[in-house]
Amino acid sequence: MSSRTALVEDLMERFPHVPREAVFKEDLLRGGVAFDPSALSDNEGGEVKPKSYFIFSFDHGTLPELGEAALRRPPEEIILTGGPYDLRRTVVSVRVNPSSPYRVAADEDGMLGLYLDGRRISDVGVPPMPEYYRHTLSNGKSVMEVAPTIQWGYLIYLTVFRVCQYFGAKEECQYCDINHNWRQHKAAGRPYTGVKDVEEVLEALEIIDRYDTAKASTAYTLTGGAITKTVSGRDEADFYGHYAKAIEERFPGRWIGKVVAQALPKDDVQRFKDYGVQIYHPNYEVWDEYLFKMYCPGKERYVGRDEWHRRILDSADVFGARNVIPNFVAGVEMAEPFGFKTVDEAIASTTEGLRFFMSHGITPRFTTWCPEPTTPLGKANPQGAPLEYHIRLLEAYRRTMDDFGLSSPPGYGPPGPGRAVFSVSSFMDSLPAQEPATETV
Repeated sequence: MSSRTALVEDLMERFPHVPREAVFKEDLLRGGVAFDPSALSDNEGGEVKPKSYFIFSFDHGTLPELGEAALRRPPEEIILTGGPYDLRRTVVSVRVNPSSPYRVAADEDGMLGLYLDGRRISDVGVPPMPEYYRHTLSNGKSVMEVAPTIQWGYLIYLTVFRVCQYFGAKEECQYCDINHNWRQHKAAGRPYTGVKDVEEVLEALEIIDRYDTAKASTAYTLTGGAITKTVSGRDEADFYGHYAKAIEERFPGRWIGKVVAQALPKDDVQRFKDYGVQIYHPNYEVWDEYLFKMYCPGKERYVGRDEWHRRILDSADVFGARNVIPNFVAGVEMAEPFGFKTVDEAIASTTEGLRFFMSHGITPRFTTWCPEPTTPLGKANPQGAPLEYHIRLLEAYRRTMDDFGLSSPPGYGPPGPGRAVFSVSSFMDSLPAQEPATETV
């Protein structure tokens, strides 16, 4: 294709059942977007909610390589609407790439737009600074540092352990920059708490609850790095679980409680449930047996792929299949040096994994892979996976859900183009819209 515009339009024509909004969203997530200085935020002192770096960098450069975007953070997310493609409201997580063909900039009237190949293709909305971000904890820490919100305010993201005990080339997942992201923020002098104190988390949640008068925040996620030993004397189930216990005791029923952790033995999973967690995300990362071993060496060494999958199925006995939602990193199936060479092969493998879990009533979800440059796979694959892979995955995902009679998973907000708020992939944008209703788990 002679231009990115031609590539995108060709895919929209070839896959008309995939919402056009999702095509642009996946391209922005896989390849990033550049920001004109006119589109950057004034950090926590401004009117726009800035990017919080809530767990990974999700950037195509290190902080020193981002220029002004490292000093004046870009917005946490952007909303695309209108333009020549008449885009419905689409929430996209910001992944900065100064060399991207996509650019956000203000026109002569100060209105933000998204430009592709020099042509304005949509209007851009940015999240307003929430009132709760304007207040600090008693120790001076910001709410954004302790309990940032994403997905246009829907989800409170509590990364309570900001490093991972899978460490080094022989253990770290080959696409993951959690440890580097912690190091780069500390090197830049930014506040970036390694282990968050329970009382700090509760105080931040009290501020959110007090000032989120519209009750836009509906769920929280407890997450962080894998724990192979202990943190603060606690194993993984007890460490993440004791935050849930404290939150549910202080704010019973206020939010849907979710935890992202390893696939743990059933007794440990039961502890999560006993602590008040409602949704469990034991992420399986990549389906193919060989790629799991090569790209998730720590998880293969400590648990093993087959045992990981058995534990996921066992956890459905505790939480119910609908409330077990493992994530995979969409795109690493095609990452060199070991990934599939064709889109057909990659989609066939990924679909095999979807069918395995969905046949048991478990609905996986996925994050669109961002090839962060400090990771082995990011260095080897700076362009990520082909856009066609991501578009065909959306088609395969919806078809597989239909085959097994499944609906959109709980804890992700509304599905459907123009309505979805899940920002790090388009799977919710690509599912059928449902009438607004209170989420149940």
